[in-house]
Formats: sequence, structure tokens, C-alpha cells
Amino acid sequence: MKKILIVDDEQDIVESLKFVLETADFTCYCAYNGEDGLRLAKEIVPDLIILDVMMPKINGYKISRLLKYDAKYKNIPILMVTARSQEEDKLIGEETGADEYITKPFELDEVVKTVEKYLK
Repeated sequence: MKKILIVDDEQDIVESLKFVLETADFTCYCAYNGEDGLRLAKEIVPDLIILDVMMPKINGYKISRLLKYDAKYKNIPILMVTARSQEEDKLIGEETGADEYITKPFELDEVVKTVEKYLK
């Protein structure tokens, strides 16, 4: 089974994503701040990461940059999920290596489809 790491400080979003992704046969790991998310990413080396931008300790842009510039993790797809929908936010996401940029609120089935696009 493919491993997905969900990093978001909003527990209800994490729980909702975990539920729909596990229903779609993925194994999910969760972190609620950037520091734990980065540590878990290096520990479990997930097949895909769903990453919030605005989080305590380390923001999603920084995590994305740290992972994408490390040869061991650079091929892990990163889906940025954020309430920030400005064009410049999307550009920063792309510059830091995010593969997709999904704005909140989002449809859970759209996220599942996007995940499947990268992992099937």
C-alpha cells in the first residue's frame, strides 16, 4: 500500500483527508505542525505528501524546499493545500517544489483524484 503523509494544523482537515484516503486504500500518517511533518517525512519516506502552508514551527513552503532539494526525497510528490489562493502564493508553492496547489475549501474527492493521479 502507498504511504501518504498529511501535514496540517487543522485536525478536522487531517481527519477528513485520512478517512477518504484510507477508504481509497492508502496508508496515512499525520502530523499537526511543520516540525513533526518534516521529521515524519524523513522517517517513513512517504509516496506522497499533502502539505498545508500556514503551520506552527515550520511552514509548508520551507518543508517543501527542504525535501525537494534533498536527493533522497526530491521525487516525492507534494500537494500543497492552503487557504491562500493568491497567484503569488501559487508561484511560491511552485518555486519551492510543490507538484500541485490545492486551495481550501476543497472537495475531498478532488484531492483523492489528484493523489491517485500521482500514485496509480
